[in-house]
Amino acid sequence: MGARTPLTFRAEDRDALSRDRYTHPDPRVQCRMEVLWLISPGETQARAGILAGVSKATVERYVAIYRARGVAGLREFHWVKPVSALEAHCTSLEESFQKNPPHTVAEARDRIQALTGLRRGDSQVRSFLKRACG
Repeated sequence: MGARTPLTFRAEDRDALSRDRYTHPDPRVQCRMEVLWLISPGETQARAGILAGVSKATVERYVAIYRARGVAGLREFHWVKPVSALEAHCTSLEESFQKNPPHTVAEARDRIQALTGLRRGDSQVRSFLKRACG
């Protein structure tokens, strides 16, 4: 394994890290900025992780993001929250359930399958009814 290229920080990067570690609205970004801010004056990655309360792997991820995309990359999150296929049918299901309320989750499950063609388990149907149509 070859030697790593040392991290270099421009003055404007250090300023952004210093500022955003307290003022950014997302606490996850604040944590990323804190770790890199600690590393910028020469703190080791291991010590920066300990001081920031994150694992060594997390510090390595933050450093990799900084190396690839700079400070702007530390501010980005591309998490996608899965959406149930039932969400697209919520309006029609809600109308059906208001006209003729199901007496059990099993009845709701069967009606959902008949109306949408989507087969779901009782726990998924229960959760959907509480969340989307409740």
